[in-house]
Amino acid sequence: MRASKIHFLSLDDTLKKKLLAWAQQYNEIIWLDSNAHVHKYSRYEAILAVDAFTSVKTDQFGAFDKLKEYQSITTDWIFGYLTYDLKNDVEKLSSNNFDGLDFPDLYFFQPKKIFLFTHDSVELLYLNVVADKMDSDWQEILLTEIPEISTSEKNQFKICERTTKKTYLKKVNQMLQHINRGDIYEANLCQEFFSEFASIDPFAIFFHFNEISKAPFAAFLKLDHYFALSASPERYLKKEGKNVISQPIKGTAKRHKTNTEDALTAKNLAEDPKERSENIMITDLVRNDLSRFAEKGSVNVDELCKVYTFEQVHQMISTISCTISPQINSVEILRNTFPMGSMTGAPKISAMQIIEELEDSKRGLYSGAIGYFSPEADFDFNVVIRSILYNSNKKYISFSVGGAITASSIAENEYQECLLKANAMMKVLGASFD
Repeated sequence: MRASKIHFLSLDDTLKKKLLAWAQQYNEIIWLDSNAHVHKYSRYEAILAVDAFTSVKTDQFGAFDKLKEYQSITTDWIFGYLTYDLKNDVEKLSSNNFDGLDFPDLYFFQPKKIFLFTHDSVELLYLNVVADKMDSDWQEILLTEIPEISTSEKNQFKICERTTKKTYLKKVNQMLQHINRGDIYEANLCQEFFSEFASIDPFAIFFHFNEISKAPFAAFLKLDHYFALSASPERYLKKEGKNVISQPIKGTAKRHKTNTEDALTAKNLAEDPKERSENIMITDLVRNDLSRFAEKGSVNVDELCKVYTFEQVHQMISTISCTISPQINSVEILRNTFPMGSMTGAPKISAMQIIEELEDSKRGLYSGAIGYFSPEADFDFNVVIRSILYNSNKKYISFSVGGAITASSIAENEYQECLLKANAMMKVLGASFD
């Protein structure tokens, strides 16, 4: 059982920094931030969950069954992540590429303390075992001194490519051969950038990252020595009552300094036949995934190829929804749609097999999902893209980028799109390429 208290206020950057600075005392932290992106599917402006009462951490084998058991027994708020490599629990696949991060494949926890922010209030939800701390914690948060967050000093480490440009171009052409043979229609090909023996301040990096990106599905995750600093623009899947929605992204264009040029770029993206083709293929894949558990005739494309503008880039997003029977288990919904189509390809299984063959790194949390389940078994998960991953014990920093390869892809253009997506991570890390 949880005790509840509501305070009426607006969430600003100062309070965000106080909250996360206060939260650093705990080994388990998840901060989910919409950055005031308001749309009809929004429920919370931000959520902070800290301090595990119980948890589940596992490898890929039987992971969804273990999550299903944990969620059903707990019947409470649980927060955590799913790595891309849970594909191996869904299909007969494997992950044998290099893994420098060594994150568990699945990690969820039941927080003792939760803060749910709407546009004009925050609700504190504390487990009864710590309910007596609610008022003193809130006062402590308000009095917390914000540590100095410096973004001017360059870090003393180099970022390396796991895959050289020459090799990446070769891999794109190999992917095109698979497409031309009819093995697949589209696949997401990714590459890792990394640094070894490097130390960062995740708190400072996240706030700098969030300030320059202002993404609608941003996340700060700390689970022991595993960190994810995410400026994700993409929702994977949300369930609220009988309604389930997915919002895949396919199609990217850079921002420009002048309004005229920027508007023209967004217009060109909306009309680009290659980008629309990528998006429509993945929309069809998501429709097929949702139809596995949706009520008959309820799968609907609410928005197709709509261009949204973010701080760094324009993105093409589609919204697919359905209704479900109350008897459908929430974890089964995830199992039936995972991994998300925007990070795999079509047909999905063939695309994942080819991705494993061509990529040089295990994806891990990259192109996985961070989010939560509510006590009512509703859930909301992002797609882990535009994210910096960090293992503080190994002092290993990683971020990956990629794009959809279709029959009309040009290898050099795909590589340049990767660099565009990598730009924000490089900027916030203050590092340089080796």
